[in-house]
Amino acid sequence: QEPPWELVVDKKHFRLWRRPIPGSHLYQYRVFGSYTDVTPRQFFNVQLDTEYRKKWDSLVIKLDVIERDVATGSEVIHWVTHFPYPMYSRDYVYVRRYNVDQENNLMVLVSRAVEHPDVPEDPEYVRVRTYESQMVIRPHKTFDENGFDYLLTYSDNPQTVFPRYCVSWMVSSGMPDFLEKLHSAALKAKKMELEVRDYLAKGP
Repeated sequence: QEPPWELVVDKKHFRLWRRPIPGSHLYQYRVFGSYTDVTPRQFFNVQLDTEYRKKWDSLVIKLDVIERDVATGSEVIHWVTHFPYPMYSRDYVYVRRYNVDQENNLMVLVSRAVEHPDVPEDPEYVRVRTYESQMVIRPHKTFDENGFDYLLTYSDNPQTVFPRYCVSWMVSSGMPDFLEKLHSAALKAKKMELEVRDYLAKGP
Protein backbone atom coordinates (compact mmCIF):
# COMPACT_ATOMS: atom_id res chain seq x y z
CA GLN A 1 0.00 0.00 0.00
CA GLU A 2 1.34 3.37 -0.98
CA PRO A 3 1.37 6.13 1.64
CA PRO A 4 -1.33 8.82 1.31
CA TRP A 5 -0.74 12.25 -0.25
CA GLU A 6 -0.51 15.19 2.16
CA LEU A 7 -1.50 18.71 1.05
CA VAL A 8 1.34 21.14 1.90
CA VAL A 9 0.68 24.20 -0.30
CA ASP A 10 -2.73 25.56 -1.26
CA LYS A 11 -2.52 28.65 -3.47
CA LYS A 12 -4.82 30.41 -5.87
CA HIS A 13 -3.37 28.81 -9.00
CA PHE A 14 -2.11 25.47 -7.70
CA ARG A 15 -1.99 22.93 -4.91
CA LEU A 16 1.06 20.89 -3.93
CA TRP A 17 0.95 17.49 -2.21
CA ARG A 18 3.73 15.22 -0.99
CA ARG A 19 4.07 11.64 0.18
CA PRO A 20 7.05 9.74 1.60
CA ILE A 21 8.91 7.41 -0.73
CA PRO A 22 9.05 4.06 1.11
CA GLY A 23 12.52 2.97 2.19
CA SER A 24 14.04 6.45 1.86
CA HIS A 25 14.13 9.84 3.57
CA LEU A 26 12.64 11.48 0.45
CA TYR A 27 9.24 12.64 -0.71
CA GLN A 28 7.43 12.48 -4.02
CA TYR A 29 5.56 15.66 -4.93
CA ARG A 30 2.46 16.33 -6.98
CA VAL A 31 1.18 19.68 -8.20
CA PHE A 32 -2.20 20.39 -9.74
CA GLY A 33 -2.50 23.84 -11.27
CA SER A 34 -4.72 25.89 -13.52
CA TYR A 35 -4.19 29.13 -15.47
CA THR A 36 -6.63 31.16 -17.56
CA ASP A 37 -4.37 33.96 -18.88
CA VAL A 38 -1.85 31.94 -20.92
CA THR A 39 -2.25 29.43 -23.76
CA PRO A 40 -1.10 25.82 -23.29
CA ARG A 41 1.29 26.25 -26.24
CA GLN A 42 3.05 29.19 -24.55
CA PHE A 43 3.35 27.42 -21.21
CA PHE A 44 4.68 24.27 -22.89
CA ASN A 45 7.17 26.07 -25.13
CA VAL A 46 8.53 28.27 -22.33
CA GLN A 47 9.35 25.15 -20.29
CA LEU A 48 11.19 23.52 -23.16
CA ASP A 49 13.12 26.55 -24.44
CA THR A 50 16.47 26.29 -22.63
CA GLU A 51 17.81 29.58 -24.03
CA TYR A 52 14.82 31.56 -22.76
CA ARG A 53 15.00 29.87 -19.34
CA LYS A 54 18.52 31.21 -18.85
CA LYS A 55 16.98 34.69 -18.97
CA TRP A 56 14.03 34.23 -16.60
CA ASP A 57 15.34 31.68 -14.08
CA SER A 58 17.97 33.40 -11.93
CA LEU A 59 18.94 30.08 -10.26
CA VAL A 60 20.32 28.66 -13.52
CA ILE A 61 24.12 28.53 -13.65
CA LYS A 62 24.30 26.39 -16.78
CA LEU A 63 21.63 24.84 -19.03
CA ASP A 64 22.72 23.12 -22.22
CA VAL A 65 21.35 20.53 -24.62
CA ILE A 66 24.08 17.88 -24.82
CA GLU A 67 22.47 15.60 -27.37
CA ARG A 68 19.32 15.44 -29.49
CA ASP A 69 17.66 12.44 -31.08
CA VAL A 70 15.79 13.72 -34.11
CA ALA A 71 13.84 10.47 -34.53
CA THR A 72 12.26 10.46 -31.05
CA GLY A 73 12.53 14.12 -30.05
CA SER A 74 14.47 13.14 -26.91
CA GLU A 75 17.06 15.59 -25.59
CA VAL A 76 19.81 15.11 -23.01
CA ILE A 77 20.16 18.23 -20.85
CA HIS A 78 22.91 19.36 -18.48
CA TRP A 79 21.47 21.69 -15.84
CA VAL A 80 23.43 23.37 -13.04
CA THR A 81 21.42 25.26 -10.45
CA HIS A 82 22.07 27.31 -7.33
CA PHE A 83 21.01 25.74 -4.02
CA PRO A 84 20.36 27.72 -0.83
CA TYR A 85 23.45 28.73 1.15
CA PRO A 86 25.45 26.97 2.62
CA MET A 87 24.92 24.10 0.17
CA TYR A 88 26.89 23.49 -3.00
CA SER A 89 25.23 24.06 -6.35
CA ARG A 90 23.64 20.94 -7.85
CA ASP A 91 24.00 19.58 -11.35
CA TYR A 92 21.62 17.32 -13.21
CA VAL A 93 22.08 15.31 -16.39
CA TYR A 94 18.68 14.19 -17.60
CA VAL A 95 16.86 13.04 -20.69
CA ARG A 96 13.57 14.69 -21.54
CA ARG A 97 10.94 13.72 -24.04
CA TYR A 98 7.69 15.38 -24.98
CA ASN A 99 4.58 14.43 -26.88
CA VAL A 100 1.63 16.43 -28.15
CA ASP A 101 -1.49 14.31 -28.46
CA GLN A 102 -3.75 16.26 -30.82
CA GLU A 103 -6.47 13.62 -30.76
CA ASN A 104 -6.90 13.63 -26.96
CA ASN A 105 -5.97 17.33 -26.54
CA LEU A 106 -3.03 16.63 -24.21
CA MET A 107 0.62 17.63 -23.91
CA VAL A 108 3.09 15.48 -21.98
CA LEU A 109 6.64 16.26 -20.86
CA VAL A 110 8.72 13.63 -19.03
CA SER A 111 12.29 13.82 -17.67
CA ARG A 112 14.57 11.50 -15.73
CA ALA A 113 18.20 11.44 -14.67
CA VAL A 114 20.73 9.64 -16.89
CA GLU A 115 24.48 9.36 -17.22
CA HIS A 116 26.27 10.75 -20.25
CA PRO A 117 29.94 10.35 -21.24
CA ASP A 118 30.19 14.00 -22.33
CA VAL A 119 29.26 15.30 -18.86
CA PRO A 120 31.56 13.84 -16.19
CA GLU A 121 31.09 14.91 -12.58
CA ASP A 122 32.53 18.29 -11.66
CA PRO A 123 33.98 18.73 -8.14
CA GLU A 124 32.41 22.22 -8.02
CA TYR A 125 28.89 20.75 -8.01
CA VAL A 126 26.98 17.91 -6.38
CA ARG A 127 25.63 15.54 -9.02
CA VAL A 128 21.96 14.61 -8.54
CA ARG A 129 21.58 11.03 -9.74
CA THR A 130 17.94 10.42 -8.84
CA TYR A 131 15.45 12.71 -10.52
CA GLU A 132 12.22 12.27 -12.41
CA SER A 133 9.40 14.54 -13.48
CA GLN A 134 6.18 14.09 -15.48
CA MET A 135 3.89 16.91 -16.53
CA VAL A 136 0.56 16.54 -18.30
CA ILE A 137 -1.16 19.67 -19.68
CA ARG A 138 -4.82 19.62 -20.65
CA PRO A 139 -6.17 22.69 -22.51
CA HIS A 140 -9.58 24.02 -21.46
CA LYS A 141 -10.33 24.44 -25.18
CA THR A 142 -7.44 24.33 -27.68
CA PHE A 143 -3.64 24.60 -27.60
CA ASP A 144 -3.85 28.23 -28.75
CA GLU A 145 -6.62 29.58 -26.53
CA ASN A 146 -6.05 30.82 -23.00
CA GLY A 147 -6.74 28.34 -20.22
CA PHE A 148 -5.43 24.91 -19.17
CA ASP A 149 -4.92 22.56 -16.22
CA TYR A 150 -1.69 20.72 -15.52
CA LEU A 151 -0.58 17.88 -13.28
CA LEU A 152 3.09 17.64 -12.32
CA THR A 153 4.59 14.66 -10.46
CA TYR A 154 8.16 15.12 -9.30
CA SER A 155 10.87 13.55 -7.14
CA ASP A 156 14.61 13.91 -6.78
CA ASN A 157 17.38 13.15 -4.34
CA PRO A 158 19.35 16.38 -3.81
CA GLN A 159 22.11 14.45 -2.00
CA THR A 160 22.02 16.51 1.18
CA VAL A 161 22.85 15.57 4.75
CA PHE A 162 19.96 17.75 5.88
CA PRO A 163 17.04 16.00 7.59
CA ARG A 164 13.88 15.20 5.65
CA TYR A 165 11.90 18.18 6.95
CA CYS A 166 14.59 20.62 5.69
CA VAL A 167 14.63 19.11 2.20
CA SER A 168 10.83 19.04 2.23
CA TRP A 169 10.71 22.71 3.18
CA MET A 170 13.10 23.60 0.34
CA VAL A 171 11.02 21.77 -2.26
CA SER A 172 7.72 22.98 -0.83
CA SER A 173 8.87 26.58 -1.12
CA GLY A 174 11.10 26.21 -4.20
CA MET A 175 8.61 24.41 -6.44
CA PRO A 176 5.78 26.98 -6.08
CA ASP A 177 8.33 29.76 -6.62
CA PHE A 178 9.55 28.07 -9.82
CA LEU A 179 5.98 27.57 -11.11
CA GLU A 180 5.14 31.23 -10.47
CA LYS A 181 8.28 32.29 -12.37
CA LEU A 182 7.41 29.90 -15.21
CA HIS A 183 3.90 31.38 -15.44
CA SER A 184 5.30 34.94 -15.41
CA ALA A 185 7.81 34.02 -18.13
CA ALA A 186 5.00 32.61 -20.30
CA LEU A 187 2.95 35.78 -19.74
CA LYS A 188 5.94 37.96 -20.61
CA ALA A 189 6.61 35.98 -23.78
CA LYS A 190 2.98 36.43 -24.75
CA LYS A 191 2.80 40.18 -24.05
CA MET A 192 6.14 41.03 -25.63
CA GLU A 193 5.63 38.47 -28.40
CA LEU A 194 9.08 37.08 -27.63
CA GLU A 195 10.40 34.55 -30.08
CA VAL A 196 10.17 31.29 -28.14
CA ARG A 197 10.89 28.12 -30.07
CA ASP A 198 7.66 26.36 -31.01
CA TYR A 199 7.97 22.72 -30.00
CA LEU A 200 4.48 21.85 -31.21
CA ALA A 201 5.18 22.81 -34.81
CA LYS A 202 8.17 20.47 -34.97
CA GLY A 203 6.67 17.64 -32.92
CA PRO A 204 8.74 14.47 -32.72
